[in-house]
Amino acid sequence: MFKLGLIINPVAGIGGSVALKGSDGMTMHALALGAEPKANDRAQTALKVLQPYQDEITVYTVNDLMGEKAAKALGFPVKLVYKTDSANTQADDTEQSVAALLAEQVDIILFAGGDGTARNIAKIVTEHANQQNQTQIPVLGIPAGCKIHSGVYAITPIAAGRVVELMVTKQLVTLTTGDIMDIDESLFREGVVKAKRFGEMQIPSELRYVQAVKSGGKESDELVLHDLSEDVIDQMSDGEDSLFIIGSGSTTAFLMTELNLDNTLLGVDLVQNNDLIASDVTEEKLWEQLMRAEQNKQSVHLIITLIGGQGHLFGRGNQQLSPRIINHIIEQKGGKENITIIASKTKLTALENRPLISDTGDVKLDQKLSGFMPVTTGYKDQVLYPVASPE
Repeated sequence: MFKLGLIINPVAGIGGSVALKGSDGMTMHALALGAEPKANDRAQTALKVLQPYQDEITVYTVNDLMGEKAAKALGFPVKLVYKTDSANTQADDTEQSVAALLAEQVDIILFAGGDGTARNIAKIVTEHANQQNQTQIPVLGIPAGCKIHSGVYAITPIAAGRVVELMVTKQLVTLTTGDIMDIDESLFREGVVKAKRFGEMQIPSELRYVQAVKSGGKESDELVLHDLSEDVIDQMSDGEDSLFIIGSGSTTAFLMTELNLDNTLLGVDLVQNNDLIASDVTEEKLWEQLMRAEQNKQSVHLIITLIGGQGHLFGRGNQQLSPRIINHIIEQKGGKENITIIASKTKLTALENRPLISDTGDVKLDQKLSGFMPVTTGYKDQVLYPVASPE
């Protein structure tokens, strides 16, 4: 019988859709702004891959929203190892849950959360391995946080399920170490990315399923970014009265500088007629602007870049761009052409032929976005690059 350890941080990523740039210490604020927890949904997406093997798996987990509900809803046999007040879970609950799972000698700990959750788990896993003078138990993350810098996460929830499936079916799986990275969220909200390494954990590594550690730093070749920006600005000038949604990232920040507009480096801004009409918008505010544009018969265009080193287009640090937002954009005349992807060729080359990833949380939408899409890499210069449908 395969012993699957499961931990869900119920409020992981809750700050994303309401533009809080994170969830640490922001749960009540995010809920007050109308945010909806998504971590359990993402965990269930991973577990659905394992449903055909229910007779071979027992899920060792925590009560209520920290794992029990998600596993039982899909019919898995469950053994509770720890109980918590699920209405107000804390980091200490995660740490004690990990200790309980280690005592049960589970085969792997599968967890849904962000970099903060990974840090909590790594702390206990490392301490236990050192005390017992043994190698660490394998751990794998289901990406559910606003920020996913660590190299212990699968590229999508479905990919997390696929990796565990390989273990359940006794296929050869390479074990390696993944770095635990996290950033200072207070600085993050001010537009400063300061990442720090907090250790490592052993992970089952299948390169097609497990993400790389996020690349840090800004684009270095300003001439390339200038040419790239000029091309996009020409396109924006042709779209008089159109609403342009400018996504997060250093590449789009350079574009905004070229437009002489203030920019929210880690948020979403709105531009119309070369004027900044809204900054750092939440998902709800963005939807209101889309409905207003529709009433005024204005087209809407999204300008987005990818996360360096990982290749994610959606689902990492830009949860404001929810499935309903993206669907609305591509259901207009022009379809996927209403999305402009911008990136230097250096950034694309660094992906080493890995596809771009769309992890919106909506499988049908991710399938719509799959295939080859043009990426603007310079002035009048585009390349076709594959976008993967999550596996």
